[in-house]
Amino acid sequence: MAQTVVALDIGGTKSAAALVTGEGTVLDVMTAPTPGEQGPEAILRIASGLAADLLVTATARGHEVAGLGVGSAGVIDASTGRVLSATEVLRNWAGTDVRGALSELSGIRHVVVDNDVHAHAIGESWLGAAAGASSAFFVAVGTGIGASVVIDGAVWHGRRNVAGHFGHVAVPHAAGLPCVCGGSGHLEAVAAGPAMVWAYNRRAGADLVPLADVARRADEGDRLAALTIGIGARALGSAIGGAANLLDPEVVVIGGGVMGVGPRWWEPMEEALRAELLPPLADLPVLPARLGPSAALVGAARLVWKDLS
Repeated sequence: MAQTVVALDIGGTKSAAALVTGEGTVLDVMTAPTPGEQGPEAILRIASGLAADLLVTATARGHEVAGLGVGSAGVIDASTGRVLSATEVLRNWAGTDVRGALSELSGIRHVVVDNDVHAHAIGESWLGAAAGASSAFFVAVGTGIGASVVIDGAVWHGRRNVAGHFGHVAVPHAAGLPCVCGGSGHLEAVAAGPAMVWAYNRRAGADLVPLADVARRADEGDRLAALTIGIGARALGSAIGGAANLLDPEVVVIGGGVMGVGPRWWEPMEEALRAELLPPLADLPVLPARLGPSAALVGAARLVWKDLS
């Protein structure tokens, strides 16, 4: 009987699930809104419901489910599957035993849980832009900014599982700007999608919501919109370049929703990044993520396959 893994990606606004084969083929993707404001019980109910639906699908395909891999928002203790801290986007998520709860609710005995950005990075390191690299620095830029260091196919979690919170490094571009973490002057406050929208609205007296609207205005010749995107892009690039000098990865991979802005964002970001690099890093590959929305699902499944091998 063929084996698959159920993979879950629990995000702040959407949860996704799929069956993933041992070769990384993604089958039968399902999604549902994440009821973050309703708390852990509701979030887990949606996630376990997606897993239950996929168990039925796996049976219909004649597949045996080998385990459940989960990428979740928040600081995750990967050894226990428990949430150590989280923002209020997922209300009261901190302290949740994701592994134990989903194992009980889904009936799947073998469950592996990690942070969603780490899962994304594992996916890209396995089958995406960093495939074949011995080390990778992955950065996800969207509603927030997260990162992951992958060495020989394994995530570096740090002593307290906080490694990768790249959005909360201090950068001069964000001096004085409040950050969602409660601090100020952090990268996320100037370079994340909502931060760029907020900055444009403040400067232009506008009331836009999606970053795509700011990008559209920039394409139509709005100099304030172009300036705002450029500031965020350069702040991010400078910070990544500094991190590359610290880490010396084989490759840098950048993903997340802000990538949708395109060359107007990518080009100043990469220019600022390369301006920071020490001479031995001049040829450092800086690549866009390749797997798209399925990356965290692929990575979550990979965690299970590695755990079972």
